[in-house]
Amino acid sequence: MNRRELLKSSALAALSLASGVAAAATPAAVGRLDLARSAFVFIEFQNEWLDPAGPLNRLMKDRALFESAVSNSAAILARAREASANIVHAGLTLAGDPDYLVFAGGRGKSGLKGAIPGAGTWIGQDRVRFPEPFTPRRGEFVVAGRSGASVITNSNLDPYLRNNRVDHLYLMGFALHVCVESTLRHAHDLGYEVTVVSDAAPAFTAQQQEHVIEHVIHHFGRSVTTAELLAGLAGERSPA
Repeated sequence: MNRRELLKSSALAALSLASGVAAAATPAAVGRLDLARSAFVFIEFQNEWLDPAGPLNRLMKDRALFESAVSNSAAILARAREASANIVHAGLTLAGDPDYLVFAGGRGKSGLKGAIPGAGTWIGQDRVRFPEPFTPRRGEFVVAGRSGASVITNSNLDPYLRNNRVDHLYLMGFALHVCVESTLRHAHDLGYEVTVVSDAAPAFTAQQQEHVIEHVIHHFGRSVTTAELLAGLAGERSPA
């Protein structure tokens, strides 16, 4: 093969690879859902985020993005409840550990292990409460034991999913570029299919949101919109 043919071959290979990446990054339609094997995971729909006076609420700089995501998540939850779907409330509570001993009190710790104790979040009983319409109902699973950015870390979520033969997760919640992304990566590596509902999982800013949707999600799962997911729920496949 001469130099011209080699360059042409390399260019075609690069074009093919770029096309493949672009296709992977494009959100796919949901289609019919298999409810028996799917779970709708609502991450941290608690007062720490939802109360306007809460310290985490103030991190949401793009208010329209945040408020739209809350509204979209409420619509998904209502429809999932009508369909008797598997619903998971993946919150965080350190109310039983007011000194943050799980993080060594935050002393000399980087990342969330230092930031959470420094901010004093996730220990007040009212702060960790799930307000309506996100208050868990009987038959809906509430994650316990979590101690990491991923809602799976040290929690009972993975046993719940495996014992109920659930292998596809639909993620909503706060914040896209922190706990939602961490959960996406973790669940992917454990073998789950993962779909992020892109307009029901806000980052702090639109720029952060765009980056995760365009450059991160397709490596570990896929993204759909609320409208696409609701359309899928309308044509769901119920358990046999």
